[in-house]
Amino acid sequence: MALGIQSPGRASIGQKTLRTDRWWLAPLRIGVILAFFVVYATVRIFMNKWYWVDQYEYLTPLYSPCVSESCVPGSSHLGTWFPKFPVFLPLSIITFAVLAGFRGTCYYYRKAGYRSLFFSPAACAVPEPHKSYTGERKFPLVALNLHRYFFYGALVFGVLNVYDGVLAFHGKDGGFGIGLGTLIIWVNLVFLWLYTLSCHACRHIVGGRLKNFSKHPLRYRYWTFVSKLNPKHGTFAMISLFTVILTDFYIMALSAGWFSDLRLFN
Repeated sequence: MALGIQSPGRASIGQKTLRTDRWWLAPLRIGVILAFFVVYATVRIFMNKWYWVDQYEYLTPLYSPCVSESCVPGSSHLGTWFPKFPVFLPLSIITFAVLAGFRGTCYYYRKAGYRSLFFSPAACAVPEPHKSYTGERKFPLVALNLHRYFFYGALVFGVLNVYDGVLAFHGKDGGFGIGLGTLIIWVNLVFLWLYTLSCHACRHIVGGRLKNFSKHPLRYRYWTFVSKLNPKHGTFAMISLFTVILTDFYIMALSAGWFSDLRLFN
């Protein structure tokens, strides 16, 4: 059965597209980035090792919080809530579920995923290869409407990441210290919070359903701040992917003993 523009009920158009520019370059680039991150994150969460540097108290955001008795000593900042996990179960299963849910249902990533991975459509004036269009009214796409609830979870994990960042100011001989890992962790924190606070759900929660801003001056001020961040939400979304990967890779390399942390102070 013919699909896409040739399927029954669709307009009959002879050409696949009349565009002569390299329209495929943008979705290809974004698709490669998204696919790389998905593969990298999947491999890392199933490794269950090289996520903690005890000497400097560096904990990768992919494993924070580590709350199982399977976690290496010192990495359980919030205690051990669960017994030892089976070998096949990732230590970061809770973190992965919440943060993957937040990013996976994000409005920007939905657009990027539809265009780059599902070609629905890949670009303007380029036909999609699907037989029909149902929107996000049916399972499993209807679950994308849970985004605002995943946002609350992302806020909690953002606070936990800040706590991890404070602990990263740990000296080689105890006390206060700063290393390259500390700076990398905090750069990642900045972009994670910019991505989270620029979220459309955050903007709606802060200023939505208000009939009169003058009666809610604080919420109006927060809404104004978030509204300034919101246009750059897609930019923060992509940059934060790279900062998360960089932070995790650096901590993994230190934990595995591939090289030593560059210390700037103590």
